[in-house]
Amino acid sequence: MVTKKKKGSPSKKRKSAPSVDDAFLCEVAWEVCNQLGGIYTVLRSKAPAMVEMWGDRYLMIGPYVPERAAVEFEELMPEGPIALTMDALTRDGVTCRYGRWLVPGHPRTILIEPKMREAELERRKFLLWKELDVETHVRDAMVDEVVAFGCQVADFLDRFAEVSKKTPLIAHFHEWMGGVAVPLIRKHGIPVATIFTTHGTLLGRYMSSASEDFYGLLDKVNPVKEARQLGIPSRYALERLAVQEADVFTTVSDLSAGEALKLLGRKSDFIVPNGLSISQFEAPDEFQALHRIYKARIHDFVTGHFFGSYTFDLDTTVYLFTAGRYEYRNKGKDIFIESLATLNRRLIEDDMDLTVVGFIVANADVRSINVDVLSQHALYHELRQVCGSVEHDMGTRLFQRVVEGRIPDSKDVFTETQALRIRRSMLAWQSKKLPRNVTHDLTDPDGDPVIQKLRACGLLNAEKDRVKVVFHPQFVASTSPILGLDYQQFVRGCNLGVFPSYYEPWGYTPMECVALGIPAVASDLSGFGNHLVKILPDYEANGLCVINRHGRTAKQTVESLTDFLYDFCRLNRRQRRELRNRVERVSHLFDWSEVIGHYRAAYSAALKGR
Repeated sequence: MVTKKKKGSPSKKRKSAPSVDDAFLCEVAWEVCNQLGGIYTVLRSKAPAMVEMWGDRYLMIGPYVPERAAVEFEELMPEGPIALTMDALTRDGVTCRYGRWLVPGHPRTILIEPKMREAELERRKFLLWKELDVETHVRDAMVDEVVAFGCQVADFLDRFAEVSKKTPLIAHFHEWMGGVAVPLIRKHGIPVATIFTTHGTLLGRYMSSASEDFYGLLDKVNPVKEARQLGIPSRYALERLAVQEADVFTTVSDLSAGEALKLLGRKSDFIVPNGLSISQFEAPDEFQALHRIYKARIHDFVTGHFFGSYTFDLDTTVYLFTAGRYEYRNKGKDIFIESLATLNRRLIEDDMDLTVVGFIVANADVRSINVDVLSQHALYHELRQVCGSVEHDMGTRLFQRVVEGRIPDSKDVFTETQALRIRRSMLAWQSKKLPRNVTHDLTDPDGDPVIQKLRACGLLNAEKDRVKVVFHPQFVASTSPILGLDYQQFVRGCNLGVFPSYYEPWGYTPMECVALGIPAVASDLSGFGNHLVKILPDYEANGLCVINRHGRTAKQTVESLTDFLYDFCRLNRRQRRELRNRVERVSHLFDWSEVIGHYRAAYSAALKGR
């Protein structure tokens, strides 16, 4: 339980500011060992750089989610101040576990069960309302878990500060679900320097999904009233309070900084751009070879999916894709589909001898893989097995005839029985149906925005279409019986990633393309696109594109993206290879080693502010 120091006053400043080199850092987030979205990627990819910089002075704290912890967390026995702190919390009825997060860097990690006895939870919620004016009486199961977790994190840091004696403590919190402890630390004078990072405001995510003119409304909106209308008053209040009470407030881009100022009422103290651990993706001597290998695997999928109905030349086929959380408009899936439709019309009109296959990868509600799709791929692989068996038998007979001193004719090698086997397999595989747009049975296909848009745009995989579309409504995985590639392999095999987001506080998907040596399209309304323009003025020459969406209509954006896609598709194989080389050469700019200094500056400022 938090020990109150001096009610209503922040902790006293030290006479001489301590150094970050002597401090202990706790990084707190709801997505530690708990994958939900982009923040998981931030924390996971940053861990090696943080462990290298801080060593055993670094500790991550997240919620204990049993099914996730079972595969991502190795429980160990704690020692020293951490053990003493956990013992005290256990006596207070808090369930927490110590161990290592099983990601590169293996950071030390505390997982706290985000639950409390009902009476204790209600007491804490009452205090949040009475002392900090948070509307916690609204029934919201997510808020209950977040409050329980945040209060217990504050208790942990309070106890840890007591047993750590004179060691300066820093706590870095991410997003509203991880930030409840921030105002409690200030309210009760706990001697911990706090940093709060918003990657994208909660209200911003809701408003951008509900409005077609989110950026035009920013200057006019009443955030408190809007949060109430959207049914998230408690969540919004907790986020705003964390922003206001943190010693240092940071955002991941100038774009999100402007949004936070309008919706959360505080100017960002530091911009802390995201990065990737590029060394995990690097294959400098073989990335082109890997592209060929995985593109051949995608060829195999496309053959199984389309060639039972009709064929096209795989040597002149270009693979485009978009991926990410299933936020139809925010992630620009509407723009991607409309651009593919416009590209299709232009390629048909110009009688271009090429095919484009556009993949849409996002986690949607599905029942299972579609039976027809699964059957088509199974029959395709059966045809391959039949051909392989016949090939082996033909080779054996060919060799036998030759060693007998005879030059065989076709009937000696390829029998009528074998021809019938192949013909039966071919007929079983062939279909009069159009290849399906979606690989799975969706829970609500008629209400699905991607399916509706594909139908409206006439992208139905007709033979005459130059652009085909495959919607894979689950994240790709090597265990998939139809695609059989993990995400990195899939990206390496494609020619271009397309991410024309409308609302994207950062945007890891185009950055991951860069790390894998694949050209990518981002939006100027994404944090990554915003950052890219600043650090790489000649980004277009290096295989990257930033589509201008700010202040432009959807139609104008579609026209710009279509022009880019058309020009990209007209590149020959050598030109696309050179673009991949250029992308790979600039990938180091996005490594955590290039941006981690921004975090260090924020930590130093937080210590000085205590």
